[in-house]
Amino acid sequence: MNRRLVEKADELLSKEKGTVFKEPGGRVSVCLVWPNTYHLGMSNLGFQGLYTLLNERDDVVCERAFLPDPEDMEEYVRTGTGVFSLESKRPLGRFDIVAFSVSFENDYPNVLRILRMSNIPLEAASRGPRHPMVVMGGACAFANPEQLAEFMDLCFTGEAEEMLGEFMDAYLNPSSKEEAVKSAMGIEGVYAPQCYDVSYGKDGLITGRVARGGAPEVIKRRYVKDISKYPLRASIITPETEFQRMCLVEAMRGCPHSCGFCLAGHVYNPPRKKSLDAIKKEIQSALEQTERVGLIGPSLTDYPHALDVLGMEGVDFSITSLRASPRSVAIVGLMQGKKSVSIAPEAGTERLRKVIDKKITEEDIIETSRLLLAGGIERLRLYFMVGLPTEADHDIEGIVTLVKKIRDTSAKGNIVLTLSTFVPKPFTPFQWHPMQGIKTVKERLKHIKKSLGSVKGVKVFHDVPKYAYMQGMFARGDRRVAGALKAMLDEGDWKKASLSAGVDPGFHTMRERGLSETLPWDFIDIGIPKDKLWERFEQLVGL
Repeated sequence: MNRRLVEKADELLSKEKGTVFKEPGGRVSVCLVWPNTYHLGMSNLGFQGLYTLLNERDDVVCERAFLPDPEDMEEYVRTGTGVFSLESKRPLGRFDIVAFSVSFENDYPNVLRILRMSNIPLEAASRGPRHPMVVMGGACAFANPEQLAEFMDLCFTGEAEEMLGEFMDAYLNPSSKEEAVKSAMGIEGVYAPQCYDVSYGKDGLITGRVARGGAPEVIKRRYVKDISKYPLRASIITPETEFQRMCLVEAMRGCPHSCGFCLAGHVYNPPRKKSLDAIKKEIQSALEQTERVGLIGPSLTDYPHALDVLGMEGVDFSITSLRASPRSVAIVGLMQGKKSVSIAPEAGTERLRKVIDKKITEEDIIETSRLLLAGGIERLRLYFMVGLPTEADHDIEGIVTLVKKIRDTSAKGNIVLTLSTFVPKPFTPFQWHPMQGIKTVKERLKHIKKSLGSVKGVKVFHDVPKYAYMQGMFARGDRRVAGALKAMLDEGDWKKASLSAGVDPGFHTMRERGLSETLPWDFIDIGIPKDKLWERFEQLVGL
């Protein structure tokens, strides 16, 4: 194994507190893989929580692996070094289970890249008894796992706290991988893609889906009813993350607002809030390792115990994005030394915020921003989307006008805009809506940047639109997108790779869909009837 790459892994380990080392003998070995860099993976509470959860079992040893950093990739290729685990430096192929945690669609190509680098056959059907079982969890697994279906033995559809333990119990008993897959199919939320056949018509639409071997017709998404009983806990503290030397603590899961565009606001519902006693206990435990605690939740403004928690002495708190409201200002006021706060207006006009069901007014946004800047916040981050359903030029001008109004309320601090391209997601009301044309999106991004370029104390950043359209294809694609993913291993441009594999990107991104169409993810039951989502879609876009 390459010495320089091993030394870099050891350097990362040397900076960690809380790393788990176990002897593998007699235990099921699991390599938990984040299909992107260490820095990003170790910033994710879900990834860290799974590592903790698995290692709490005496019969399991769980280690971690990541996509190599860009500056190291050439060395991996030059020396023929496969992806290996941090803890024991074992190649992925020597583990019993390789478990991918996938939260972002644009990491799909990295899943295949890691498998190929590790000499593990890509297709599940091509792997034999000597190969690991390859499984997938994370938000992408319970929104639409079909693009990766060809490569996965199992997908965990939903939250893992209960389901993962049930799976490990089932895995210990069968005598073969095939038996383990069959046994796992009896666990609610576990999806075995190879047990289903999907057919398509001449128009490219799905015409049928047949379950084989006793597999259930519908996969019910699992969720934990009481998150106070199942704390998702980070074991490892390290400076090499987005949240340096910080312990992440989940305050709530699911969002009471369920904005029309938001995947997390639908697939993680119903909203669940951790009890005050439970979260205080977790924070006290975290203080044994660090004084820095990051509170995690989709809408911490709505967490009922936020003020009580932030009033705890001796803790340096950090928080995720807040809603524009006076309560958010009160929350930030308790956080001494807080320099940066984020709020997400998403759209520049009242009309468009109503379309996306973002329940905040222009007055809320301006007044909250004014109070935050007047209170000493050095950096106010504002998040907007471009390409939203029914969006027109005056909505884009509304972003410019709104930011100028905020700037006029206070000369203090800096305002940082982050603009992203709207991508319709499964299980949201906009799952049927086409994406806006890329030319229009680019023009609108350019207009915002130019219009605010001369405004003092305002900076504008935006995503790369072409990657948003790649995300759009992966988010709503079907099993045939697997061909594009395989082609991307040798062809850098995702669009060229898609076309060479016979996959039309526009079919998945630019096409209008109807209620009667069978969507690739319709076999998953997340608890929201499809016709109810359609009714809300009609109400929001005014069909």
